[in-house]
Amino acid sequence: MKDKISIVGAGLVGSLLAVILKQKGFEVQIFEKRTDPRKSKALEGRSINLALSQRGIKPLKLAGVYETIEPYLIPMNGRMMHSKDGDLTYQPYGKEGQFINSVSRAQLNQLLIESAEAAGVQVFFDHKCKDVDFKKNFIVFENGSKVESDLIIGTDGAFSAIRKKLQITDRFNFSQHYIEHGYKELCIEPKDGNFRLEPNYLHIWPRGNFMLIALPNNDKTFTCTLFFPFEGSPSFDSLNSIEAVNSFFKEYFNDALELIPDLADQFFNNPTSTLVTTKCEPWNNNRSILLGDAAHAIVPFYGQGMNSGFEDVRLFIEKAEEMDWDWDKVLPSYSSMRKKDADAISELALHNFIEMRDHVGDPSFLKRKKLEAQIQEKFPADWIPLYSMVTFSDMPYSEALRLGKIQKKIMDDVLKEDNPESKIDQAISQFNALKKVD
Repeated sequence: MKDKISIVGAGLVGSLLAVILKQKGFEVQIFEKRTDPRKSKALEGRSINLALSQRGIKPLKLAGVYETIEPYLIPMNGRMMHSKDGDLTYQPYGKEGQFINSVSRAQLNQLLIESAEAAGVQVFFDHKCKDVDFKKNFIVFENGSKVESDLIIGTDGAFSAIRKKLQITDRFNFSQHYIEHGYKELCIEPKDGNFRLEPNYLHIWPRGNFMLIALPNNDKTFTCTLFFPFEGSPSFDSLNSIEAVNSFFKEYFNDALELIPDLADQFFNNPTSTLVTTKCEPWNNNRSILLGDAAHAIVPFYGQGMNSGFEDVRLFIEKAEEMDWDWDKVLPSYSSMRKKDADAISELALHNFIEMRDHVGDPSFLKRKKLEAQIQEKFPADWIPLYSMVTFSDMPYSEALRLGKIQKKIMDDVLKEDNPESKIDQAISQFNALKKVD
């Protein structure tokens, strides 16, 4: 197989895809609009720490690069909630031994680019896509170069240049939605060479309409992210002075304030970024296709943006092998197959924001989680919680969403009972009956 494949976007998804396609015998080139991120701070402002879980690990192993990446991962066993008074409450993510992994976007991107180059992929930086001819399959770059290919793959993120060109083709549907919240990153520095918080947790300060989270890094820092409304009170607009920032953090995140002595400097010097959901279809046109955020950007609240993009890569390769690399069949088949799952994780991610900021510290939510854990312990083969279906399995997102809605309805009913624990057998019988219905 000597087809020439051009991948636009040297981010996480594009770099991983390039490794596997090169291993399969294709001639692969990546074109990236940025300067080489290993030589610049090109990722600054979008470095939300990532949570690598099963859906993402499986494609990394398929590419043979997981062992290179594993030393940079920090396991997180669950959520550690911080109340306004500084009290801590722990929620495991799944069963004992199940965890997700904190990893720096910049570190991971660098490792994947280096893996692509080591595999023999040509990577061209400072190549910004200017135009695409979907009929003749060539790309024109702003530097004047023109590249013809047998296959064009757009993995160039939520504001994809390839997708923008698809948007002016016939019968292409596109939508985008910004939530009212943005995010700002802050950093908790180590003390005496050690973490300032327990490192094997995702720390959350849930405060209703906003929240602060913190994920550990290999250098013993924590990357904190404030998810906060742009307008209103309180909001990014209202925190317009050093006094306002310090007063706000003292009221809502006092234990975190003690860990960030240069809070005001970080707050006013670090960028405030937006959070967008994009949807489009079809993802393919002739010999071109979109993968990852270029096809389906989501908000980060389920920790599945990268994982779903990596899963795109695995499923795309599996579909191509199944169809003997016949691109005219592979592209429309993959696009139609994957679309419903992309829509499902988009819905799940938006809903999980509400759970993380509003519910995780609520007594009724904790009661629900405790009962759900009891059901799973008694019927482990029948009842898998929604979070586990999404994070610790390869179940299609659309199926996880469908089953999760059934579970929620059953749990809502059971929790109305005076003794909900006595209704566990009834709940599992109802669930097994309903999940079989189309």
